[in-house]
Amino acid sequence: MPQDAFTIKFVTDELKDLLTGGKISKITQTDRESLTFIIYTRKGTVKLDICLSARRCRISLTDCDKPVPKVAPGFCMLLRKHLANAEITDVAQIPFERVVTIDFDCTSEFERLKMRLYVEIMGKYSNAVLTHDGVILGALKTTAIGENTRRVLFSGVKYSLPEPQDKILPDDLPALKRALSENSGDAARFISNRVKGVAYSTACDIAEAYGGAPSAEDIKEYICGDKLSPCVVYDGGAPVDFKAKNQGGNVKPYQTVLEAQKAFYDYAYEKQVFDEAEKELAGAVSSAEKKLEKRLQQIEERLLDCRDAESVKLKGELITANIYAISRGDESFEAINYYDEKGGKIKIPLDRSLSPSQNAQKYYKRYAKLKRTQEAVTAQKTETEERLDYLNSIRAHIKTAENLSDLEEIREELKRIGLIKENEQKKRKPEILPFRAFKIHGFTVLAGRNNIQNDRLLKRIAPSDLWLHTQGYHSSHVAILTEGREVPGETLLAAAEICAYYSDGRGGTKIPVDYTQRKFVRKPPASNAGFVTYTDYKTILVEPKNHADESEEHTDEKI
Repeated sequence: MPQDAFTIKFVTDELKDLLTGGKISKITQTDRESLTFIIYTRKGTVKLDICLSARRCRISLTDCDKPVPKVAPGFCMLLRKHLANAEITDVAQIPFERVVTIDFDCTSEFERLKMRLYVEIMGKYSNAVLTHDGVILGALKTTAIGENTRRVLFSGVKYSLPEPQDKILPDDLPALKRALSENSGDAARFISNRVKGVAYSTACDIAEAYGGAPSAEDIKEYICGDKLSPCVVYDGGAPVDFKAKNQGGNVKPYQTVLEAQKAFYDYAYEKQVFDEAEKELAGAVSSAEKKLEKRLQQIEERLLDCRDAESVKLKGELITANIYAISRGDESFEAINYYDEKGGKIKIPLDRSLSPSQNAQKYYKRYAKLKRTQEAVTAQKTETEERLDYLNSIRAHIKTAENLSDLEEIREELKRIGLIKENEQKKRKPEILPFRAFKIHGFTVLAGRNNIQNDRLLKRIAPSDLWLHTQGYHSSHVAILTEGREVPGETLLAAAEICAYYSDGRGGTKIPVDYTQRKFVRKPPASNAGFVTYTDYKTILVEPKNHADESEEHTDEKI
């Protein structure tokens, strides 16, 4: 639902009923274009969110906890100075405009003042302006004196409303009838272009509600009527919009417009935060992977330099074997290569300044150096490949994360290995998250959310419990808690499907999943988080399936 005057009217009416008489407890400016008010009301404490960004401009309630900057911006400080402990006396909308006014009764030690906050919900022109007796005390977005603009917005000048649109008022029935009689085109386009306070998507709802040809009376009734059916619209299982008046389809109804709006925007904010966190973590892993891949390439080049080690050793041996035929000062000599079945000859360069035995020692020393380098670099290659594989496992868990809590534990893992720096004001111990849990045919099935949880799951389960992991893919560790019972085939199949779903093989059709008893799974000392070895296993081929309908809360994390 767009934030047009039609929608804002219902939001404002409900805010008026809720907030009038409430007292301001706390004011924060969470980012450059967002304000949050904690308000004590007769119905309890509420959090008012005023977002003035171009994309998500609105005034709404929220339950989201947004991060607060260390230093409050100037406009936030101004609001705290004047509105701290103030009482809200009224919330209103400028008729058919996208402007909401909030009136305050402000009391200090020295005086009592009436102030008004104008919230202009107008896309990229959205703003918040605090006034006293019509004079601007401050604005979130100000204009300079020399700026070429129709409205002047800075402290000390008289506040003026945004210039109104030259459109028909929706309650002006005669004007609506005259305009409709002249219209022969699309009804929705006509309503959005000619009727004040109505966005095109709202106009489409009006046209749909009346069969594509609404009358002037229909338009007035829809816009000015109080009959509501608030809902959140879903598409593909996710909220995509909210509406004040339900037009049918895949929707979830709510009691009030405020509740529907809050549900939609809280989801949108949490998804935005999730997407940003996912991008940040994936970026940190990707950056580390690129460094390891570059290092691996350098290692391969050094190994190529060592590929002639045996040839160097052979030359030393041939010099020793033919030392009687070589004299100091020779530049080279040819010897029969006794490793060549055809008896071919090999030409060996010599240092003229060295004796034959010294030339042989020179080749032996070079061979020894190449062998030492080869051994060291081979160990580095193995270590680098293991590290790269570990990062790939973290990437797989990032892709299968379902909420912000899943990502937070992955963030802690990346902090442990130094890929993300600790920049919090106070280091806090991360909350221990529950495993993913499922109840399948009377058996509890647990799945780790990340490498840290995979290790924790291994410690949690009993030796006789079944442990599962995809073969050839990074995945969550999955366990079936047997409690001494034999696990039926359908339970094992479902657990394997869950394991395949929470893996980087999720997009496949037949994923091999290994399973064995916990007693055959071993965590090597000093190994990376999530890494194990196992024996005595069997393999089952399954299609990935999340079994969300069988999930349950499982908080037993004791080790």
